[in-house]
Amino acid sequence: MADVMRSGSAEEPNEAEQHGGAPDDSGDAPRRRKPKEKKKGSFWRELPILIVTALVLTVLIQAFIARVYVIPSQSMEQTLHGCDGCNNDRVLVDKITYRFSDPEPGDVVVFRGPQAWVQNEFRADEPTNPVAGFFQGVAGLLGFGAPDEKDFVKRVIAVGGQTVECCDAQNRVLVDGKPLNEPYLYWEPGRGVGQDEFEAVTVPPGHLWVMGDNRNDSADSRVQGGGGVPGAVPVDNVIGKAQFIVLPPTRWQGIDDPNPQQQALGMGAPAWQTGLPVGFGVAAAFPTVWLGRRLVGVVSKRRASE
Repeated sequence: MADVMRSGSAEEPNEAEQHGGAPDDSGDAPRRRKPKEKKKGSFWRELPILIVTALVLTVLIQAFIARVYVIPSQSMEQTLHGCDGCNNDRVLVDKITYRFSDPEPGDVVVFRGPQAWVQNEFRADEPTNPVAGFFQGVAGLLGFGAPDEKDFVKRVIAVGGQTVECCDAQNRVLVDGKPLNEPYLYWEPGRGVGQDEFEAVTVPPGHLWVMGDNRNDSADSRVQGGGGVPGAVPVDNVIGKAQFIVLPPTRWQGIDDPNPQQQALGMGAPAWQTGLPVGFGVAAAFPTVWLGRRLVGVVSKRRASE
């Protein structure tokens, strides 16, 4: 009986034979999945998204960090070039510096003209074609269009609480009775080398007294609003500090901002304030380079996969 039981158990079919097939070797060699077909043209579908993203970032950067402005007048010659029929300078205006400090004498600033400033140094022609007007507005946002006629660029001469007047026996502007050292002055041929005199003006608190480097061809605090206190510019109207000339390429350079009062009054920006723009530049450089490399990598992979 035991022999019968052993014989019966030996003849029992295994699991593979019960299913009528060969032993399953799926555990030893996993099945290979067919690679998914890559979608063609995905790069071109994503390209408009990349372009729109870049444009949005450009607008945000120019609204809060820095913006390119066109110099359309001769009032800042020869520090900044601007004239009819020539290749006007385009300058990068830093909007971060004055979030941590106030404008100081010698700074070249871009600002919105106060209500009293009715004499514009330039006027942007408004296109009659609405399509052309749209593209001009977009170009303005990107820093390549005509500038706003109410924006000005000048150099800070005196700040709130200081008294400014012109001139002493050596044709120098005085601040608090002391002469300024102005190496940036330019005397345009045919306009003389003597500055127009004006009575002493005490700059109101929170305001700036600004003048052009081309001293005899500049509609600035001396004449705007009839001169005097109405010619002063509120600090709140300052858009930013002109830091670099970015176009044309032959003019690439930083914009000098020597303090004209430093020799007479011993004034100067604290070291920590002077280093702020550089610090922000270094801090922003690393993530910018990293993002740029990632973007280039994504684009290269997309193009290689097509």
